[in-house]
Amino acid sequence: MATVTESDVIAGISVVEPAMHGDARGFFIETYRREWFPQGREMVQGNRGDRQAGSIVGLHYHLHQADYWYVPHGRCRVMLHDLRAGSPTDGATLTIDLGARDDGSHDHRGIFIPPGVAHGFAAITDMTITYLVDGYYNPADELGVAWDDPQIAGDWGIQNPILSDRDKKNPRRANLDPNFRPYWGLRT
Repeated sequence: MATVTESDVIAGISVVEPAMHGDARGFFIETYRREWFPQGREMVQGNRGDRQAGSIVGLHYHLHQADYWYVPHGRCRVMLHDLRAGSPTDGATLTIDLGARDDGSHDHRGIFIPPGVAHGFAAITDMTITYLVDGYYNPADELGVAWDDPQIAGDWGIQNPILSDRDKKNPRRANLDPNFRPYWGLRT
């Protein structure tokens, strides 16, 4: 059985530690089960991203979409920041490493990210991330906040990051358009 633990830093974030089953041939784990997240909806799309060490993706957020991330190869540092007005954890930042460990093992944890929580990751090593989403791609729900915003104060673990043009242009939290600021309890 997997262990699902809700974050004590950001409300609605859940970290999954799956049970591993293995023998001389290798191992098997369940990386996702719908029943682990009673507050979530059915996941409808799966995506994969491969990033080279030193890359940062994000910070992105959605008003209507939740994500579930799993890192099958390599290691990344996940950065989460609660943007939801009225949330009991509004303004909180959570950093968590997923994937390979320094000792060569792999933690196989996954993370559930609700709408309104800004999310991004830094590729500490070359890595692969898979993510399930509960909404089909919608460019109107692809929003962002500056990865290096001092108000968010994230430690990405990367000195000279490789960034997309989109992520270089994201506004600071203080400059987010109030019409696109998520709020606690938003879900449609």
